Amino acid sequence: MEDILIPIGVVGMLFIGLPWIVLHYVTKWRQAPKITDEDEKLLDELYGLARRLDDRLSTVERILAADRPDWKGAATPSAPDYPLSRRN
Repeated sequence: MEDILIPIGVVGMLFIGLPWIVLHYVTKWRQAPKITDEDEKLLDELYGLARRLDDRLSTVERILAADRPDWKGAATPSAPDYPLSRRN
């Protein structure tokens, strides 16, 4: 009896179960929301803004490095001068 049930189960899983799973996820993938033209324009605008801000930051760092070569070490103090938390 087991010699018949195991092959029937395997064939059922291969020809019914596997295509069912694949088709299920293909359907879910097609129903997923797509990016709109407005969203794509917004992403392009944000990317341009981030690139300009990065250029500005690089310019400021270059000016500071030319003016004062040790500015990075001075900008990060080892211990803060202010308390981290207030206790009343």
